[in-house]
Amino acid sequence: MKLTPLNPHFGVAVEGLPLGDVTQTHLYPELRALFEEHSALLFRGQALSDQQHMALARLFGPIEDRKADERKAGETFEIPKVSNVRTDGSTTDEMEEHTLHLKANFLWHCDSTFMPAPALTNLLVARVVTETGGHTELASTRAGWAQMPEALKARIRGRGVWHAYRHSRGKISPELATRAMFNKWPDQHWNAVWTNPANGREALYLASHSYKVDGYDEAESQALIDELIGFCTQPEYVYSHKWQVGDVLIWDQRAALHRGTPWPYDRPRTLSSICISARPVDGLDALGRIPEPV
Repeated sequence: MKLTPLNPHFGVAVEGLPLGDVTQTHLYPELRALFEEHSALLFRGQALSDQQHMALARLFGPIEDRKADERKAGETFEIPKVSNVRTDGSTTDEMEEHTLHLKANFLWHCDSTFMPAPALTNLLVARVVTETGGHTELASTRAGWAQMPEALKARIRGRGVWHAYRHSRGKISPELATRAMFNKWPDQHWNAVWTNPANGREALYLASHSYKVDGYDEAESQALIDELIGFCTQPEYVYSHKWQVGDVLIWDQRAALHRGTPWPYDRPRTLSSICISARPVDGLDALGRIPEPV
C-alpha cells in the first residue's frame, strides 16, 4: 500500500487496497488499523457496487437505519443517498424543504449524535459529481483538541453535552425543525470528549446538533460550542475533498467533524452514504459515562 497525507495532522489517501476485495480476514485488519490511526481514509477509482458497499460497511459494525420505524413489512433497507435528484431525474429547488435539509449539512457536525447510538463512521461513495462546488470537508477534532489552549479545554473538559436533530435543522429553517423526522429520538447526552479505546487518543465530540453544555445556560453553551468548533475547524485542521466518480471516503466520526459545501443546485449530485453505529468496543459506553458535575 502507498499512503499519501491528506493534511499534516490527519488523513491519508490509500493506494493498493482494493475495497471490493476486503473481507473480515483479508485486508480489513489493515484497513481498520489505518482508520484508527489516521481518522480519514480516501480511496480513488473504486468501482464499488451497492452490494460491495454494504458488505464493506458491515465489517465496521451495525448499519444505521433511521427509517426502520417507517418501513412497511417486506420493504428492505436501501442505501441512503445524499442527493438533490428527484425520482424523475429532476433536481430539487434551492428553497425546497429537501434542499434546506441538505444545506443543514453545510454546518460542521458528526453524524447521528442525536441518536441512542451515534455513528462510528460513514462510508461515502461518489456516484454523480459536479464540476464546481459540492466538496466534503473534514476537520480533525483529535488534532484540534490536542493543540487547544488549556484554558479553553478547561471550560468543557469533564462536562456532558446535549444533542438534538431539530437543533441543527432549526438553524436553517425553524419550520424544518418541526418535521417529525427531526424529532424521532429523545435528546441525547454525551461526554464532550471521546477517547479512542484502540489507542487512548482523545477528541472533542461536538456537532451542529449540540445545544446545551452541563453547567452553562443555553446562550453560554452555544457560545462555547461555537468557540470550540471554531478552534477545531481552523484551516490547518481541515481537509477539503473535491469528488471524482468512484471516490470512497471513510472517516472516524469520533475524531472528525465534517460538512458539505454548496454547489449549483440545478446540477445533479449524488453520494451513497452508509453510517455505522458505534458500539461499546468503539468506546460508546465510556462516552455515555459523564463525570461527576463540575
